[in-house]
Amino acid sequence: MSRPLYETISPGLRLLITATVMAATMMEFLDTSIVNVAMPSMMGNLGATLDQIGWVSTGYIITNVIILPLTGWLSDYFGRRAYLFGSVVLFTAASLGCGMSHTLGMLILWRVIQGAGGAAFLSTAQATLMEIYPPNKRAQAQAVFAMGVVVAPTLGPTLGGWITDNYSWPWIFLINVPLGTLAAILTWKYVPDSLAAGLKRKADFIGIGLLAIGLGCMQTVLERGQRDDWFDAPYIIWLTLTSLVGCGTFVWWVLRKENKAPAVNLRVAKNRNLAAGTIYGFAFGVVFYGVLFVVPQFLQQVQTHTAMQAGIILLPGAMFTGVMLPIVARVMGKVDARLVIGTGMISLVGSMYLFSSRLTLTMPDNAFLMPLILRGVGTGLQLVPLSIVALGTLAPGQVAEGAGIYNLSRQLGGSFGIAILTTLLDRREGLHRSRIVESIDNGGQAITDRLAGLQSAYVSHGGSTVEAPRAALAALDHAVSRQASLLAFRDLFTVLLAMCAVALVLLIFFERPRKGPRPVADAH
Repeated sequence: MSRPLYETISPGLRLLITATVMAATMMEFLDTSIVNVAMPSMMGNLGATLDQIGWVSTGYIITNVIILPLTGWLSDYFGRRAYLFGSVVLFTAASLGCGMSHTLGMLILWRVIQGAGGAAFLSTAQATLMEIYPPNKRAQAQAVFAMGVVVAPTLGPTLGGWITDNYSWPWIFLINVPLGTLAAILTWKYVPDSLAAGLKRKADFIGIGLLAIGLGCMQTVLERGQRDDWFDAPYIIWLTLTSLVGCGTFVWWVLRKENKAPAVNLRVAKNRNLAAGTIYGFAFGVVFYGVLFVVPQFLQQVQTHTAMQAGIILLPGAMFTGVMLPIVARVMGKVDARLVIGTGMISLVGSMYLFSSRLTLTMPDNAFLMPLILRGVGTGLQLVPLSIVALGTLAPGQVAEGAGIYNLSRQLGGSFGIAILTTLLDRREGLHRSRIVESIDNGGQAITDRLAGLQSAYVSHGGSTVEAPRAALAALDHAVSRQASLLAFRDLFTVLLAMCAVALVLLIFFERPRKGPRPVADAH
């Protein structure tokens, strides 16, 4: 029987491989967040509307989500090194195409191609690290991987704002070209093939097609639903039905006994820890990506911070995540992983509680520090043990397949979470506004005095007495809108708090750590 891959890799080569796959992973994560900051500049330069420019992000995410669960099959078919190398080349070439695009159509096309290339990085990098590190070092490897997962999307808005302000939007794509070129060279020269890869599994074109239809339609609904008022738009109804049929038929197709080479081997989910980790990963994705959406939205919409300023406020939380990762890596194996994960989720509960109970319109920047530190600590406590527990008991040949399913669940959790939070923000703002307006209508003399005070303030600052009543009403309306927004954002943090509580309950489904023989993934 062949030796495990980690026994054939020297420590120096292991470090170089780690740096290579992490460079690719961070490029992919940066591109999911950096683009949003530059969209206003793209709109002006390309003459696009907000609805049209949204496809720059939507196109990337749709292809990324479709390819992600196929990474296990693609790694087996082409060999992991060849597949990762080709994906890095594709991503780099598409980044160059994005930077040189002069029309919206070309930019969207290149973003779609970029998403297809970037999908390989996440699961392939994670599976590679699981195989090149010995069992007692895997926690450290996953800590390095988690660092890229956390730091890259947090830096995205800050870096994107700086590049857009000092250069121009094409450079958010062009910066990938030198890094991607170096990553491609290092991948081809140093990244080893998995001993389980290169099996030339037969292509399951029907399964691939069903997966593309199901996930593609689902992601489109999640990305576009709020803009078009969800099921009031006929095309959203049809896409939802198509997604349900496509995903349902896909599951039936790949689980048939006759299908010996499915596009995605869902049978690996029979592994209890992978199944539990996938469900927990979905809930964690809702909270992780939800906070990255809600906090910057509050800072920019309500407190009028720039994207770069919002990114700087988020940085301390990311730093605490980085501090926790190596600590967690050192205690893994000595402490029950479920206890570490649970402690991390309790920390997130504390963070969401502080946000939901203490958020105010005039909340100073330093007041965000404690809830963001708790969020950073909670995230750092969970990323490493969750990956180890979910993937650590899989056989070597199942790691890439399991990583694709596990990472897809977290990505879908983020997509569902942001879609739900966006809708709730809009609906709850409307509800709170109507309640505040109703209380104003019943306010009597107090509201009359408030309007009189606003008119006096307007006139004292040089305003016209004729325009004063209209200006006072506008000021009151603005105050009502801000208060309604504040209450709506508090509601969002309450929802995230509830999701954290649900995730804590899911911990009971994880298998107890074994004290006997090593897990299957460690055996050889």
